[in-house]
Amino acid sequence: MAIHLKNLGGPAYSLIAAGVFLDSLRFKFTNAPETQTIFGKLDAWAASLGAAGLFAQTGLFSQYVIGSAELVASSLLLASLVPRLKRLRVIGALIATAVMTGAVSFHLFTPLGVDPNGDGGGLFAMAVVVWLASIGMLIAGRRTLLDLGRALSGALILPPASSPSAEKVPHG
Repeated sequence: MAIHLKNLGGPAYSLIAAGVFLDSLRFKFTNAPETQTIFGKLDAWAASLGAAGLFAQTGLFSQYVIGSAELVASSLLLASLVPRLKRLRVIGALIATAVMTGAVSFHLFTPLGVDPNGDGGGLFAMAVVVWLASIGMLIAGRRTLLDLGRALSGALILPPASSPSAEKVPHG
């Protein structure tokens, strides 16, 4: 029974996290008033620090950029439900962790607060749930994450040359 429940954890996480992200996209991509409130408060805060426009609609951390990252994470998490694509769960969880680390941090450490839209902190609570579950998925998938990191570094970093004397360069 324990093994069966263990095998359900990853798919359950994928469905829940993807569901939370996909549900939020209707607010972000339609420029809903709730989204305007959140990103407006964040942009005003950034402007007070000399970074006006950072959270504006064309800013580096706009609702569209964050929503796009959530869409990519959701796509990877849902694709990971296919057994042959299970490794994608770790990449989706990595993106989800990054996005939710930002969300939780901005709710806690900026004037945004945990209840910017008067929903009783529901949005913040969902961010914390997805954030903690994503961290859990990264811990559970640490071997896969390390394997992917090694493969990526192997693809990006050239191996050292065997030795300078092995290659004779003609002088002339």
